[in-house]
Amino acid sequence: MKKLVVIGANEFQKKLVVRANELGYETHVFAWEEGAVAKEIADFFYPISITDKESIFKFVSQINPDGICSVASDMAMPTVNYIAKKLGLIGNSLESTELTTNKFKMRKALSEENLPCPNFYLVKDSNSIDFEGIKFPVIIKPIDRSGSRGIRRVEYIDEIDNAIENAKTVSSEDRVLVEEYIDGKEYSVEHITQNGRHIFLQITEKFTTGAPNFIEKGHLSPARLSNEKKQEIINIVEKSLSVLKVENGASHSEVKITPDGKIKIIEIAARMGGDFIGSDMVYLSTGFDFLESVIRVAVGEPIKLDDFNPIEKNSMVSFIFNDFDKGKFEFLKKMYPTIIKEYYIKKEMNNVYDSSSRNGYFILETTNKELLSEVLKVTNMED
Repeated sequence: MKKLVVIGANEFQKKLVVRANELGYETHVFAWEEGAVAKEIADFFYPISITDKESIFKFVSQINPDGICSVASDMAMPTVNYIAKKLGLIGNSLESTELTTNKFKMRKALSEENLPCPNFYLVKDSNSIDFEGIKFPVIIKPIDRSGSRGIRRVEYIDEIDNAIENAKTVSSEDRVLVEEYIDGKEYSVEHITQNGRHIFLQITEKFTTGAPNFIEKGHLSPARLSNEKKQEIINIVEKSLSVLKVENGASHSEVKITPDGKIKIIEIAARMGGDFIGSDMVYLSTGFDFLESVIRVAVGEPIKLDDFNPIEKNSMVSFIFNDFDKGKFEFLKKMYPTIIKEYYIKKEMNNVYDSSSRNGYFILETTNKELLSEVLKVTNMED
């Protein structure tokens, strides 16, 4: 039996483990035990932090796996690629890992190739900022986290110190990014890459809470864009992936389209998108098995492109923030039960401060454009 090592055990990793089990792999999962929902379905579970790559390597070297991978976790990728390199498994280089998990180095590499990025500064505190060169509002973000953690839009100078310290609290670094704020609509772009060949899968429309924290409240696939604009985005993203030396695996890129139609790169991550975009929405909207493809790349098997014939369905995920959102879901479930594919809602609502603290979600699929329009109105995702 072939063996697959998975780094991480949260809800998104669980879907990866489920698919690996279905494909007949013996699964070895590494993560802290707290919140490790994939523990019960893994063949073997090891309660070790996903960032403790040396401890994980000692175990993995004894397992002798056919591949190692992770999805939807920036923090897991340094461990994945470090171990892949040491054991001669398939992954991305350590240089690429640094470029795709350190937002400052990413911005620098892309900007040097004249790819469209916001203006940016790396700072330790407000004393190191040249305020004459900054136009407000700005975005403050940690250089090493995902999922909207630590991100804040700052309108005035006297808010800078608090925003910087907030970003540092969720980061392992003592410096943060100060970025030009880009107005416009945000989209994410999913690719799978094998041996340096980038294969476009889907563009997803993003809906957030807006300033100051920009927490994702939902996503829609495919994005409502012209074919010309989609191709422009794809071209920019694929050039970016090559600049960042992404050779193998999934990638999740985020861009904005400004009111005057310009495209700006927000982030490029060499891993599958979270928020059920990669694990569910790509498959529901295109028929392409993204999870299986991540596994196939990791173990060195060719991706099954013969099956990739986009079915052009609409898929959507909406997140639960409060009881009002829960009521919207109950209404949709009652009125249109057949479109709901999966859902989870916490019994008790807590305060939402970032994407990890949201109180539930529901995923739907439909080919009915009028019904989709109604759902977007109910969930307040019309913009």
